Formats: sequence, C-alpha cells, structure tokens
Amino acid sequence: MNRRALHAALRARGVADGHYFIEGVHEPRPLPPDFLYVRRAPHAPGVWEAGAYERGVWEAVTHRSDEAEACADLLRLLTG
Repeated sequence: MNRRALHAALRARGVADGHYFIEGVHEPRPLPPDFLYVRRAPHAPGVWEAGAYERGVWEAVTHRSDEAEACADLLRLLTG
C-alpha cells in the first residue's frame, strides 16, 4: 500500500480527516493540535516513520525502510 492507497482506505473507513497526516497526500492546514502521521524521516534518508504529533512534537513510533510498511503501520494505528 502506498500513501495514496492509504488515504483512500482511511476515507473508506470513515476516519476523520483531522486525525491523520500523510506526507505529500493529506496534509491538513492549519495543523491540528494532535494527529497520527506517516512521513519520510527528516534526519534519515530512505527511512519512513509512522507516529504521533502532539503540541508541536513529532514522535515516531516505527521506522521502516519501505513506504508500504510505514503506511500499514499508520493504518493499524488508526483502525486497530
């Protein structure tokens, strides 16, 4: 699953837009105070992370070398 497929899956499951951020695909503006996310790791080229953003702090929960794995992580975080 890539980021576009993840976005479609979350919308199909009725996950509210403000609950997540998908780099390059779904980036709510202004940023909500907290949400779950998937993005490229800012200090590790080739690494994707899924995690939580709260009050200005990005906290990675997982680090993956593959976009699809990071997207699957975010889907699990949001839908259990």
